[in-house]
Amino acid sequence: MNSNRPQPEPDDDPAPAVADPATGEVRVLARLCDTCIYHPGNLMHLAPGRLRQLATEALAADGHIVCHSTLPALAPPSTKGAICRGFANVHGNAIFALRMGAAFGRIVEVPPPVKAKV
Repeated sequence: MNSNRPQPEPDDDPAPAVADPATGEVRVLARLCDTCIYHPGNLMHLAPGRLRQLATEALAADGHIVCHSTLPALAPPSTKGAICRGFANVHGNAIFALRMGAAFGRIVEVPPPVKAKV
């Protein structure tokens, strides 16, 4: 094992799906999670310009930002991926998954996951 190799960050994992292929439902958080990257104050300690970069890349790919609290490395077991509420609030109609979900009446708002108490 090479100790010089950078350790992956939790958000380096492939993003979980935000849509249920069986039902076509598209999950979006019902509210901002406690550490949402769209809260004022940079609670996730993103580098300057990183939020803009993430949003620009997601929109350029007809994509979205998955809420970090629903990422497998950070979420409680069995949590399903959901679109970040902050991203949805700011970019709403530009988000392909939300446009498709809305067109078919399949948007499902889910609460942010509850963190396990340690």
